[in-house]
Parts: sequence; structure tokens; C-alpha cells
Amino acid sequence: AGIKTSEQGFIEVDAFENTSAKGVYALGDVTTTGWELTPVAIAAGRRLADRLFGGQPSARLEYDCIPTVVFSHPPIGTVGMTEPAAVSKYGNDAVKVYKSKFVPMHYALCSDDHKVPMAMKLVCVGPEERVVGIHVIGVGADEMLQGFAVAVKMGATKADLDSTVAIHPTAAEELVTLAPWGAKDGKPWLPASLL
Repeated sequence: AGIKTSEQGFIEVDAFENTSAKGVYALGDVTTTGWELTPVAIAAGRRLADRLFGGQPSARLEYDCIPTVVFSHPPIGTVGMTEPAAVSKYGNDAVKVYKSKFVPMHYALCSDDHKVPMAMKLVCVGPEERVVGIHVIGVGADEMLQGFAVAVKMGATKADLDSTVAIHPTAAEELVTLAPWGAKDGKPWLPASLL
């Protein structure tokens, strides 16, 4: 069929899952998208169906903000850019990182030798501190990341997270209470909607 493949044997596709052969599409693990995850293939397939049969000519999967989890003990979850990737794209001066390490309340009644620490990192860019990456390791990281991935995809800012009411007691509340809360460039600051 004349379909081009990479040196590794993956089918080359463009941003719309088109192969080099007209009318032939490929998605998922067999492609050069770099995402060998079932939910990614399902999402790409849905967007392809929307484009071909659903009257949405510009529908396509955006591969730049896909949440992923390693189901280890404890689980590790990530969505968006790493700190080095953000610095590479936006420059060191434009990147602000917020971090937290703690033992979640999940272990409150456990002896110290059974308590597993947790760590979170929020990667923000620009003067508005748009969140471009969230990285979590610890109990519940897999579940909490799904919701925060929506916020990252929608362009949430640190101020948006700061103005969100925390659910207590959860580990996820740490992402909406990361210090310095309500501060921007070290000065008190609130989003315009709260002024």
C-alpha cells in the first residue's frame, strides 16, 4: 500500500493519523506518535471517527498533554511538561516550580515504619503562572491526576488552583494549597475574579 514506516518499523502518521497512503489511517501502538498506551489509542480512534464520520473536520488527538501513571507502589503520575522540558521551551526565567513532600493522612494511624512519603511538583510558566506540568508520587496519585489533567489541558494557572477549595483530608488538597498560597512574585496576589 506504500505506507511509510520509521527505522523501528512504526507507521509514520501526521497530526491527523493520516499515513502516507491516501485514505489509510493508523493509530495507537503501531504509529510514530510515541504513545504506546491503550487509552491513547482509544482517544485517537474516537477523534478519527469524529473527523471521518461525525462532521468535525479538525478533530484530532493532541499528544502534548496526556496523563500517564506507573502503577507501582506507590504509584507515580505525570501530566504535561517536566521542569527541564519547560525550561528548554520557555527559558529558565519564565519557569516557576512549586514542590511539596509530606506523609499523607492516609497513613495517620499507621506506625512510622509503615508511613510512605508523598511528593508533588507543579511546573508553571509565564507571569500568569500557567500550569504546564503536574507530577505526583504517592498513594492516590493515579486517581487524583485524572482530574488535574483536565485543569492542565484547560490552561489552569497557579492562581486557579489557589482559589479552589481543598477537600480535606486528602492528599490532592496539597496541589491547591501549595505555598506560597495567594502569592505571585513573593507578593500577596489574588485572581481578578476574587478582587
